[in-house]
Amino acid sequence: MSLEERILSVMDQKDHWAWPHLTRPGLSKPQLLAHFRHEYQVYVRDFPVLLARVLGQGPPTAVRKALAENIFEEETGKLSMGVPHPQLFLEMMEGLGFAAADLEATPESLEPEAKLYRRFLEERSVRSPWQVGAAILTIFVEGSRHERAQLAGAHVERPIEEVVKEHPMVKHYGCPPERLRLIRAHRQIEGSHRQDAWAMVFGQVPSSGPLYSEVVDAMQHALSLWQAYRDGVARAMGLTRNV
Repeated sequence: MSLEERILSVMDQKDHWAWPHLTRPGLSKPQLLAHFRHEYQVYVRDFPVLLARVLGQGPPTAVRKALAENIFEEETGKLSMGVPHPQLFLEMMEGLGFAAADLEATPESLEPEAKLYRRFLEERSVRSPWQVGAAILTIFVEGSRHERAQLAGAHVERPIEEVVKEHPMVKHYGCPPERLRLIRAHRQIEGSHRQDAWAMVFGQVPSSGPLYSEVVDAMQHALSLWQAYRDGVARAMGLTRNV
């Protein structure tokens, strides 16, 4: 099976039973905080640092350029909104009534599965071969279950004004639309970042052999840890699965 299909088969499964709870009304402020505190501490706050660790391993020039541009945007926002993405996340949180200090709670506030997933991201960002860290961060973490359709050019994006207006945090939880600049930033740059992510992996990983197997195995392990992480967050939110 091709590397593309193996990775896409992983991304097809990047979904979780608790996700619909976040797209409809009914969650309390503590439940929302539990969700967003985990997202912020596990990967949002330090994502530029994790990317920089992959860059620090000295990949080829074209990959360094793509990673540097991604880091530049994440850390400065100067390719889109002019504000670092972690700060735009906090801006959205302020729109929901949460202060930065609420998100910066101690690590003890994280579920065990969240700590395991974060540890995996940290380890893979600094361990060679760099191709594994690049695949995990730029494809798995930044990507979604829509990756297959996006790669095929079949995913239709709704107008950004509609997306913001209908966003659950605006529609159901009172976040002012102007506080969703993170969504606008992602729309502006996600196309090029997705192309770069796939190019740096497909262009640098052979179609068979040890490196191929290591990338595929790491992606599958990332999915397993992520699903457990999302289970832990759902538990922290007091959500139960309807079988």
